Amino acid sequence: MVNSTQVSFFTLSAYFDTGLFKYLYFMIILSLYILIICSNLLLIVVICMNRSLHEPMYMFLCSLFVNELYGSSGLFPFLLTQILSDIHTVSALFCFLQIFCVYTYGNIEYLTLTVMSYDRYLAICYPLQYNTRMSCNKVAILIALTWLLIFILNFFTMPLIIPSQLCGDIIKKVYCDYHSVVKLACYDTTVSNIYGLIVSAISVFGPLTLIFYTYMKIFKVCFSGSKQTRQKAVSTCTPHLASLINFSFGACFEILQSRFNMNSVPNMLRIFLSLYFLTCPPLFNPVMYGLKLSKIRDTCKGLIMNVSY
Repeated sequence: MVNSTQVSFFTLSAYFDTGLFKYLYFMIILSLYILIICSNLLLIVVICMNRSLHEPMYMFLCSLFVNELYGSSGLFPFLLTQILSDIHTVSALFCFLQIFCVYTYGNIEYLTLTVMSYDRYLAICYPLQYNTRMSCNKVAILIALTWLLIFILNFFTMPLIIPSQLCGDIIKKVYCDYHSVVKLACYDTTVSNIYGLIVSAISVFGPLTLIFYTYMKIFKVCFSGSKQTRQKAVSTCTPHLASLINFSFGACFEILQSRFNMNSVPNMLRIFLSLYFLTCPPLFNPVMYGLKLSKIRDTCKGLIMNVSY
């Protein structure tokens, strides 16, 4: 008979002794976190303070940047603490809170990018009806639904799928995630795994279908439309596609790593790729949109010039 215990703490076994290099890693992670906070906050302030940016696309971007701050804040302070610590343990309560934070961040990111693809579809395929179809009220409802729906679904479903009895306390990662905890269950988790696969399939392939549909329509209009239409599509869709591909790459590796044996992949590479979808999008998105979208770029330049003088 397998002994089960009420686990109070988990041990994160992916950390290893780096000696004095831990201070270098600490400074690198801290610098990245400060850069993420500053870049995302800058664009949030720019969008909120400038009335010319109070358009649907920029409101969705603002929601995206807020989510970047939310997701990175659920990881970076924890990483910084663990890097300097000699004992890599985390309380069960905080571990489950981090799981909730990581999963809500990922779901909100993906759903926001989906809504943004729908927004680009309306702007390019129905330019004359765009302001009517994507009114301020509709933008507010879509943003609120994105956040509330994800938070409510995760709040009620996570307690149902996290095992109540655990026969281990070692998580082979640098942060807590759902599948690592499920693997510690004392009983057969087939039902939980099937449920998790169904939820994952719906949450991934549902939005993905809408994204494919919107971009098929956008490409069709671009090929048959004017040069101005193609330029508009390229200027606004390129950063969105880049953000979507960047996030999807990291999320796909994390899903594959949690489901399959990845011991053949070097440990450092596994750690880097497992952190990719939590670290790169918050860095990549504000830089990409800040440089690519002329309205944001020009407003940021003006703000920096005013501060300088």
